[in-house]
Amino acid sequence: MNVLRRLLRDRTASPAVEFAFAAPVLMLFTIGTIQLGVLFAAYAGMASALNEGARFATTFPTPNDQQIVARMNAKRFMVQTAYMTIPMPVRGTVNNVNYIELRMNYSAPLNFVFFSTPAVTLSQTRRAYLS
Repeated sequence: MNVLRRLLRDRTASPAVEFAFAAPVLMLFTIGTIQLGVLFAAYAGMASALNEGARFATTFPTPNDQQIVARMNAKRFMVQTAYMTIPMPVRGTVNNVNYIELRMNYSAPLNFVFFSTPAVTLSQTRRAYLS
């Protein structure tokens, strides 16, 4: 009975038990923040590529679609090729003004060490009017 009373009064390991409860939540929060940062970086990389493609499409002499796509691929960053759809320029006319529309999609799954989520899809579009 003395041993049981002594064990019930002993509080020396309570911080370890509290940490054992809090650690998984802290790890999930940290990994989630990192995954969110990766998505923001990919979004910024897509925006950079699309902006450069739209700017390049309006230069003289007018580049062809393959040159525009090559320039966009050269200027993108933090976008993994495996999760990206190949951007294909679409040309059109509105109010007798020619334009080129550039689209890029990025669909990547989030990886939370313990489990994975369905893919998150980011998409952006830029339209550049041609003279």
